[in-house]
Amino acid sequence: QVQLVESGGGLVQAGGSLRLSCAASGRTISRYAVGWFRQAQGKERECVSMHSSSGRSTYYVDSVKGRFTISRDNAKNTVYLQMNSLKPEDTAVYYCATARAVVASTSPGEYDYWGQGTQVTVSS
Repeated sequence: QVQLVESGGGLVQAGGSLRLSCAASGRTISRYAVGWFRQAQGKERECVSMHSSSGRSTYYVDSVKGRFTISRDNAKNTVYLQMNSLKPEDTAVYYCATARAVVASTSPGEYDYWGQGTQVTVSS
C-alpha cells in the first residue's frame, strides 16, 4: 500500500518561509516523477511543481518561480518543497503526488497516489 504523508504546513506572515515534506512508503519514489499541487478555496487544483525521476526535468508554475524549490532525498524516500517569500495568494492546501512515469505533466490525472494535504496560510 502506497502512502504519502505531507507535513510542514502552517500559518506564516507574508515574506516568510516554509518547507513542506512528503514522506512516501510502499513505493520507491526515485523511480517516478513527483509533483506538488495546491488547491485554494473555490479554485481548481493546480500543479505548483514537478520533478522528474532523474531530476533533469523540473517544472514550476510561473507564480512561484524563483521562490519555491522542489527537491527529493531518495535515501529518505521523501520529497520537499521549500517555499520562500510567501505571499497571501500562496494560501492553499498543498498536496504531494507521485506519477505513473519517470516524468509527468501538470495534469493531476497523470498522478496515481496522493497525500492527504497540508494547509498553508499566509497572512498579509
